Amino acid sequence: MNFTTPVHIAPSVRKISYNDRILLLGSCFADSISACLREYYFRLTANPFGTLYNPISVAQAIHLQQVPPLVEWDGLYHSMSHHGDFSCPTPEETQTRCEESIRLMQTAFADASVVCVTFGTAWVYELKPAYSGPGHTPVVANCHKMPADWFLRRRLTADEIVVAWQPILAANPDKHFIFTVSPIRHLKDGLHENQLSKAILLQAIERLTTNDQLPTTDYFPSYEIMLDELRDYRFYAEDMIHPSAQAVRYIFSRLSDCYFDQSTMVDMQSLHQLYLDRNHRFLHPDSPEADAFRSRLVQKEAQLRVQFPWI
Repeated sequence: MNFTTPVHIAPSVRKISYNDRILLLGSCFADSISACLREYYFRLTANPFGTLYNPISVAQAIHLQQVPPLVEWDGLYHSMSHHGDFSCPTPEETQTRCEESIRLMQTAFADASVVCVTFGTAWVYELKPAYSGPGHTPVVANCHKMPADWFLRRRLTADEIVVAWQPILAANPDKHFIFTVSPIRHLKDGLHENQLSKAILLQAIERLTTNDQLPTTDYFPSYEIMLDELRDYRFYAEDMIHPSAQAVRYIFSRLSDCYFDQSTMVDMQSLHQLYLDRNHRFLHPDSPEADAFRSRLVQKEAQLRVQFPWI
């Protein structure tokens, strides 16, 4: 008997290899997948602006050329285009960190041959004009725990998402864009509202990936895998919202089957063993066995650096 609903994923014609540079953008699920990729030493950059949940903020991050005017609140200075990790006690610190992130984004996007984008929610917050001033875009990336009456909360339409992303895809036909919808439910929006939100994201991605006037893009069904193949709370973390580590690894394995050819898979095995060896913890670190292990590791690293110098 089969106790799951398998999600069929056709192998992608466009493969990902160690020759690629990968940029991952979007929700915290993008961070989870980037952590998996790092264990295999792929060359990647993940969320230079921090976690971004809605499609408009991700698109704005790609375009942003300078730090928007900072907003002071609760003893910190915030960029409304960045995650709260960039907020600092002084405007100079926040400005510097945000400028560095913009440079990193511009370099990573220019160099990337693969761009993986994870949309988390279609719900957005717009900073009201009375609190924003000139130079702000209405949709914010993060509310930074500011008063709720500073913002207008609304749900994007599929049209708005498509309009924001069509120019990016059209201007970058050399890049392989992979879209996915985060399997993490935004329960604070309400269960029904979360489903409506995810449906809008799926509609928008469908239009972007099936438009003959745009470069070929892919949709990877992370959301469907979590809801159908992993339809059990044992695949969730303790909060019953986020996928467990096991679930993330399973979704990553499905992504691997879709986008990595056999040659890349072989290289991944060797490099992942290197990752495990580098993170090995010795019971007796001063023992002859530990010294011998470290000596073998140095030799292994030297051999692999011939083919993969960035490791």
